[in-house]
Amino acid sequence: RSGSNNRRFIEAILWIVRTGSPWRDLPTVFGNWNTIYKRYRDWVKADVCTRLFEVCSDEPDMEYAMVDATIVKVHRHGQGSKGGLRARL
Repeated sequence: RSGSNNRRFIEAILWIVRTGSPWRDLPTVFGNWNTIYKRYRDWVKADVCTRLFEVCSDEPDMEYAMVDATIVKVHRHGQGSKGGLRARL
């Protein structure tokens, strides 16, 4: 079975995984939570998720997995104010 918007369906699944929320809390921008859940269950039963994972992880290109200080910056609130971090009493 194919839905009307596969990208929105995948984004809904990723939202659930990222937030850890129950299906009922899925924002309406993704569509009806029950419809998405039923489609997800169909995909699980048909091993679609497993096959997607296997295809995507067959030969991973680790070039984009490298993280260093040139691309990761501390948010200004995490840097502390003038004079460095101080303990509050």
